Amino acid sequence: MGADRVFAYGAAAGLLGDLLLGDPRRGHPVAVFGRAAGAVERVLWRDDRGRGALHTAVCVGSAVGLAALADRSVRRSRAASVALTAAATWAVVGGTSLAREARAIGGALAAGDIDVARERLPHLCGRDPQALDADGIARAVVESVAENTSDAVVGALVWGAAAGVPGLVGFRAVNTLDAMVGHKSPRYRRYGWASARLDDVAGWPGARLTAVLATVAGGDPRGALRAWRADARKHPSPNAGPVEASFAGALGVRLGGTLSYGGRVEHRPVLNEDGRSVETGDVERAVRLSRRVGWLALGVCATGRLLGRRLHASRLRGGR
Repeated sequence: MGADRVFAYGAAAGLLGDLLLGDPRRGHPVAVFGRAAGAVERVLWRDDRGRGALHTAVCVGSAVGLAALADRSVRRSRAASVALTAAATWAVVGGTSLAREARAIGGALAAGDIDVARERLPHLCGRDPQALDADGIARAVVESVAENTSDAVVGALVWGAAAGVPGLVGFRAVNTLDAMVGHKSPRYRRYGWASARLDDVAGWPGARLTAVLATVAGGDPRGALRAWRADARKHPSPNAGPVEASFAGALGVRLGGTLSYGGRVEHRPVLNEDGRSVETGDVERAVRLSRRVGWLALGVCATGRLLGRRLHASRLRGGR
């Protein structure tokens, strides 16, 4: 069994495991990494970009190094390699937890219980829930589902296809660090700069693939493509822009506008301005689109790895 099939079988098993089991409530590997990164931060923190870059290098480098050692230790056994890939995929993707939280908030909104919806919103994103009405909460959920489809599923699969288990683990390490220190608060504006920039680079291919697949799998491919082309560059994030714009066009809704984070108000450009306002029912539509995109991404990444291996083998034969 070649490395391409190891990835395909292992990643499929990992996605299925996430679908059936979701994330563990205790002892999640990502949470363990987060605690370790927090310990490193307590030692290294200074209001300095250099210290922040060292923090990023230590944390990401250690995660990738351990993953590479584990991958090498099972390389002689294809069954063990598939199992390790499955475990790594299950550990780094979060599609089921994303869908569960989104649906819980959508269910509360559908029942008219906005207090419960506001209470649960911080589990999904960093918006100020008290500043949002029901439609504002629904919009925040749809935007979070769109962005996290790339961050929590597709991006990891792309890097897994490119670099196996170290790619899976490395992408999740980068993404987790960005969530921890990559925001523009006074404490992390300089210290988190390296983590934020590395996350932009690592997330670039997954975000574009997510946008393509949302365009293909959504209900309005032309609308998704139009919104992506017209509005993606308006978004302050180079990766969230294409994803949220394509989701907005595919679902036929408007995203963006005025947001509030930690008491700080942001006025973001509207994405897919011709769409309608987000409604509670759009939460479930976004979750279903996210699911389709995730499974399509697995197929694309597995096929891409297979074609890449064959192309490499063909070049080797041609060079002899």
